[in-house]
Order: sequence, then structure tokens, then C-alpha cells
Amino acid sequence: MRIGIVGSGYAAKHRAEYFIKDKRCNLIAIAYSGFKSIAPSSQAESNISTDKQVDIFKDFAKKYECESEDKWQDLVKREDIDLIVICSANYNHGAIALQALSNNKHVVVEYPLCLDLAQAEEIINLAKSKKKLLHIEHIEILGSLHQTIKQYLPQIGSVFYTRYSTIKPQNPAPRKWTYHHDFFGFPFMAALSRIHRLINLFGKVARVNSHQRYWSNPESARENNYENNYENNYENNYYQSCLCSAQICFDNGILAELTYGKGEKLWQKERKFEIYGENGGLIFDEDKGFLINAEEKKILELTPRKGLFALDSKMVLDNLFEHAPLYLKPEASLYTLKVADAARRSAETGMTIVVE
Repeated sequence: MRIGIVGSGYAAKHRAEYFIKDKRCNLIAIAYSGFKSIAPSSQAESNISTDKQVDIFKDFAKKYECESEDKWQDLVKREDIDLIVICSANYNHGAIALQALSNNKHVVVEYPLCLDLAQAEEIINLAKSKKKLLHIEHIEILGSLHQTIKQYLPQIGSVFYTRYSTIKPQNPAPRKWTYHHDFFGFPFMAALSRIHRLINLFGKVARVNSHQRYWSNPESARENNYENNYENNYENNYYQSCLCSAQICFDNGILAELTYGKGEKLWQKERKFEIYGENGGLIFDEDKGFLINAEEKKILELTPRKGLFALDSKMVLDNLFEHAPLYLKPEASLYTLKVADAARRSAETGMTIVVE
């Protein structure tokens, strides 16, 4: 299996390290992910590569003994590549996946599949018509936390409430795509794993109510009403902090409260997941887990997250070579994206959104 990777960040690094060790595949090339112009549609899409970014990609390619492409558009057209692995900023996942499938490539993409629900459906339908693999990574389902929850969930009886909070203070906030309105996207769509974990555990969603707040940089294009052109949007559309909350009501009556926040205006780190049932509770605080009931408070051992990208990559190759089942179907990720989009619409309108 001949593989091309779009991106050179954390996920791309771990993918590459696995692929160069598995004898069933060859890592052929990586490509610069680029970023699109968010200027008016009359202006063409831009793919800008600074000298520093070019050096990063060349160093990455040299380290993993593969070729480098300045544009992902060239990578997906190469006839010597069978599988495209997308490890880029959220905003262009969809465009890359569409073009890769159109060029008859298998596709692996880090979540989210894209930031537009209609485009996500188009991608899934295209993969089916082309009879190509489309795998959307959700490695949190493979991790120790999620597997431990599934193991002990029956012991706490009928679940009625859960709270999942991830707060990450950063001061100063980095000027990275993860702090950019358009490149990162609405928090619960961008950080899709939060909602996906809940749906995987508790099933279908009835309705969603969500709220969001951003603190902009002083030079923010949105705050200062700059002219809507590429340079101003890219440079000034970052934010310093964001805080997003959602209440999710499931068909079975379970109420979930989600909180996601990061940046300069938040002061206490938190990564906590609580599940309450009629007979007990599961509490996970950072890397510590507990099963609590009337008789005991039992410590639950969690293993580190290390190695999950390698495991996901192995499962992809097992599927392509041996038809082994994957742990997730694209439709499951699409449904999660649908719920996240409902949260986005709720945050924008102030209304509770019913999930059809």
C-alpha cells in the first residue's frame, strides 16, 4: 500500500513512524496542507508556503525518507499513491478528502471529516460510489479511558447524568490554527471527540442547547471591522480564548453537560468526566479514575494514551489487506457531526435544536 500524508504535525508524525515500520506499506510522500483564502469567493483559493514551512516539510520528508510536495492538490493526483492520510487543519479536511476520493484513493482523515454537514454527506456518498475506504479517526474510542468506562458502566445502574469538561488555560494564547475562527471551526465540531464519546456510550440525541463566547485579540478583524480580505482575515481572525458549553438530552433521558474552553481568560486546568447512575458513579479526573457506590470507592487504573495512532494505522491496513472490521463506520462520525452542527446552530441562535 503506497501512502501519502497531508500535514507534518503531531498526528502526521505518529502516522509516519508507524508506516515506515509496517512492511505492508511504503510512505511515498508528504504534502504541505496549505490554508485557503477566506476572502470573498471571487478571489481564488490561496496556498501559501513560507520559507520556514517549506523547511519543516523538507525536514519531515528527509527524516522519514519520502518525497515532499508543496501542494496537497498535487499529492492526491499522484498515480504512485493508493492511500491519502489527512493530518491537516480542520478547515480543509473536506476538500482534500473529496479530491483524494475523486482521484480513486483510499482516505484516512483525522476528525472532523469536515466542518460542513452537507459536504460530509457528499464525501461519504462518494467513497461508497468509488468503493474506496473512508476511515475517520476517533482514537479516543480505542483509549483506556473509554474502554474502562464501557467495562464498568453496567455496575452503576441506569445512568441519568454525565458531565464532561476540558479546560486548558494558555497564556499567552498561541497564534496557531487551533485558535483561528475559520481554520479550527466551532469548538464542538472541531473537538468532535467530546460529543462522539457520549454518543458511543449513550446512543441517539433528542435535542441540544449550546452557548459560546470568544475573547478576540485587540487587532481582531471581527472586532475592528477590518476590510474582508485574505491578509487581514488570516492575520487578525485569531482569538485569545474561547468557552463553549452544551446541554445534550438523549432519547433515553440521560442529560449530558459539556464544557470546552481554552486560552488566556481561563485560569484552572480541568479534564474531568463524571457519569452518575442509580447504583453508583464513575469519576475520571485527569488520569485518575474511580468507581463509587454505597459500599466502596474503587480506584480504576488507566493506561497512557501512547500508541493509539499506531493502533489506528494498523487497523486501517488490516482492513485493506485482510478485510478486518474497523472500530467505527463513517456514518457514526457523520451522526456525531450532525449533533455538533445542532450545537453550533443553537449557540448562534440561542434556541434549543431538535436533532432529527
